[in-house]
Amino acid sequence: RAAPLALVALGMTLVIATRGIDISVGAIVAIAAAVAALMIGGELVMKDGVQTHVSRFPMSLAIVAALLVAAACGVWNGLLVAKVGMQPIIATLILMVAGRGIAQLLTGGQIITVYYAPFFYLGNGFLLGLPFAVFIAAAVWGVLHLLMSRTALGLFIEAIGINPAAARLAGLRERVITVCVYGFCGLAAGIAGLVISSNVK
Repeated sequence: RAAPLALVALGMTLVIATRGIDISVGAIVAIAAAVAALMIGGELVMKDGVQTHVSRFPMSLAIVAALLVAAACGVWNGLLVAKVGMQPIIATLILMVAGRGIAQLLTGGQIITVYYAPFFYLGNGFLLGLPFAVFIAAAVWGVLHLLMSRTALGLFIEAIGINPAAARLAGLRERVITVCVYGFCGLAAGIAGLVISSNVK
């Protein structure tokens, strides 16, 4: 049950490390979940006298689309912060308010029921006796840990958080890194949205 929260926290950690904040992650979760639910949906059809659940789009396409939309939302926040120069809490407040409305517009204000059984595995499946969502969160943590501890990226993010102006003068592409960090935060929220939508079907 804590896997979606852990995923959002992993993305938020990087944002906070750059002296920012993203209060729109809940809305991004809702948008990604709505996109996935709409694209997968599923319906009951009769095949050879047996009811079969059929997805509207291939599950892989729906997952990629939901993650791309979530990452785009994060990049939007990053552009407002890094390029426009807005305070992070104000920049992300825009999407926090608008994002839930966007999710409602996507679904037409209706509850979208997903019938496609393979999608349920993300939030309800088990692997080696543990919930599959735990492995998703652990995989994201593992990739993030390697990037932050084994590459220069962690040092760059810390430098930006300590002093953005000095980091820029030292030759770091501070704005590009900041946009990428917010994009990753959106992506992590999108993964959490997939897990939640899979869990509640």
